[in-house]
Amino acid sequence: MTQNQPGSGPTALRILLGSQLRKLREAKNVTREEAGHLIRGSESKISRMELGRVGFKERDVADLLTLYGVVDQQARSAVLDLVATANEPGWWHRFNDVLPTWFQAYVGLEEAATRIRTYEVQFVPGLLQTKEYARAVVTAGAAGIGAEEISRRVDLRLERQRIFDRPDGPVFWAVIDEAALRRPIGGAEVMKAQLEHLVDLMRQPNITIQIMPFSFGGHSAEGGAFSILRFPDPDLPDVVYVEQLASALYLDKREDVDRYSEVMERLCAVSTTPDETTELLRTIADEF
Repeated sequence: MTQNQPGSGPTALRILLGSQLRKLREAKNVTREEAGHLIRGSESKISRMELGRVGFKERDVADLLTLYGVVDQQARSAVLDLVATANEPGWWHRFNDVLPTWFQAYVGLEEAATRIRTYEVQFVPGLLQTKEYARAVVTAGAAGIGAEEISRRVDLRLERQRIFDRPDGPVFWAVIDEAALRRPIGGAEVMKAQLEHLVDLMRQPNITIQIMPFSFGGHSAEGGAFSILRFPDPDLPDVVYVEQLASALYLDKREDVDRYSEVMERLCAVSTTPDETTELLRTIADEF
C-alpha cells in the first residue's frame, strides 16, 4: 500500500483504506456482521467504513486487522499510518451546513482525482457551470430554502471548480446530452452565457466536451447520469459515482467499473467530435 500522493485528499484515503479492509475481510470469509460485532458496531457500520463514508478509529482498524489475520507489524503499520491522515477534514468541511453527507465523499474524490469522465443528461456538469447557471439550478431544486443557503451552495459549486486552477488538476472529459443544452435553465440570457462558457472551456487542454445529439436516438446510457473517477495512487481503484434524488452510489468493484467504462466508451464513440461540439454549442447559443 502506498502513502498519500500529491493531489490526493482525505476522502480518497478513506476509500482506499476502506477498500483494503474489505479485501482483507473477504479474503478471510468474514461477514460484515461478524466484523461489526468485533468492534462493538453493526454490519452497516462496517459497510460505511468499507465505502470510506465515515472516519476511522485506530482501535477499530487494529482490531479488524487482527481478525483478518494481519499480524506482521510492518503490514499493520502501513494501514494504521493512514488512519490519522484519512480522518483529516478537507476544505469542503466548512460547507457542511449545506453539503449532504452522501455528497461529501464525492467532493473529496473529485478533489483527489487525476481523471474525471462524466455523462450528464439534465444539466451542464457542475464543474463547468457559470455562477448564474449554477444559481438557477440550485434555486430550482431548493424549494423552501432561503437565499443565504442558496448562495452557499453556489459558492460550494464554484469552489469545486478551482481544481482546474491547480498545476496537477484533473483531466475532465464530459459527454452532455443535447437536451441539457437546450433546456432554458435560468432563461435565454443565462443559457447563452453558459453555452459560450463551454466553448471557452474547450480551449483548455485538460477539458474535453462531447455532445450526445438528438439525431443519434437511443443509446447505451439511457439509465441516467454517472461519473467515473481515477486517482494517482495505483492501489486506489476507479470509482463510479451515480447520484440519486437523496443519496448516491459509489461503485468500485471491478465488474461494476468495467461495465460503466464500456458504456462511457460507447458514448464517446457516437457523440460529437470536439470541433463538432464547438459548432453545435455556437448554433444552440445563437438560437437562445
